[in-house]
Amino acid sequence: MRLSRASCNSLWYGPPHPVPPPSKAAPMTAAHPFWHPDVFAARAPHLAVRGRVLGAARRFFADRGFVEVDTPALQVSPGMEPHLHAFATELVGANPDDRRRMHLHTSPEFAMKKLLVAGVPRLFQIARVFRNGERSATHHPEFSMLEWYRAGEGYTALVEDCVELVRAAAVASGRTVFTFRGMSCDPFRPWRVLTVADAFAEYAGIDLTAAYDGTHEPDPAPLAAAAARAGVAPHAGDRWEDIFFRVMFDRIEPHLGAGVPCVLTDYPVCMAALSRPKPEDPTLAERFELYACGLELANAFGELTDAAVQRARFAADMDLKERLYGERFPVDEDFLAALEHGMPASAGIALGFDRLVMLCAGVETIEEVLWVPVAPVGTP
Repeated sequence: MRLSRASCNSLWYGPPHPVPPPSKAAPMTAAHPFWHPDVFAARAPHLAVRGRVLGAARRFFADRGFVEVDTPALQVSPGMEPHLHAFATELVGANPDDRRRMHLHTSPEFAMKKLLVAGVPRLFQIARVFRNGERSATHHPEFSMLEWYRAGEGYTALVEDCVELVRAAAVASGRTVFTFRGMSCDPFRPWRVLTVADAFAEYAGIDLTAAYDGTHEPDPAPLAAAAARAGVAPHAGDRWEDIFFRVMFDRIEPHLGAGVPCVLTDYPVCMAALSRPKPEDPTLAERFELYACGLELANAFGELTDAAVQRARFAADMDLKERLYGERFPVDEDFLAALEHGMPASAGIALGFDRLVMLCAGVETIEEVLWVPVAPVGTP
């Protein structure tokens, strides 16, 4: 059933019709900055959509008994994903000699999980997060992440959350169909659920199960051979994960979310990140990602609660980060202490809010839905 349209009345939270057309204005440049009235006027309808989608998201969670939280961006550990780069700073105490290296978080995950331990059963946050070295049509060094957690529930409950939330956002914006880079996607039709193994078979002709040994550091040779037969050339020194992502980006992701949104599930456990293994098949992780029009929107976990296993994963991730990039982040010992104290069985998800707004506004660059973009390197 389609959701009813919410009534709103101000400029930035106004009625969802008409749907704004894609901007035809010249891109923002040093000569035409974002604050130039002509440049801003072209983006104003998309920022109005942002406001309506933001309001719809907050109503969605309030109606389901979630508490909105606000955690600090300044953290000891910004996150432990090997391929993400963080912004570093220094925290100075009352005594100028009291100094500590800190980071801007790449996700509010650690802080929000501490609140799960504290006893908040349903929580969400629309957080500003920071990732250095990321800038493209769909990436920005500072962006908005919508993250939420359910204590005592499995990660499959998050799929229904996504269905209802994305439909509520579409209703708020006046969209019945999303379009992006020539692809369309109807969020009101039944969504597709596809396993990672089935996606590799369907779009790349690769039997992923035969090319994966079920360990946390798989032998890359079988997958490299299968990828080569599929026309995706392996590179010298590739790890299993490198080949996996090359096939994903080249052959699979461009098809995900065509026609209807796609939930990509059952990731190999070597790519579990902070998710737990599936009890019925420990070679797979309780993890899914959400795609619409080939655009990744969200990443969800059945959360790992074993502190010892999490510590071991962090160590392996930072060893890899140091080999690849020559740096490592400190472990958030307070987070591991919270896990040891006892985090309830939970499910959590992070959704790129700006990307959802892009689909709702019908635009193809993230800066068109940001009130004030971060100035690129080299600008005054």
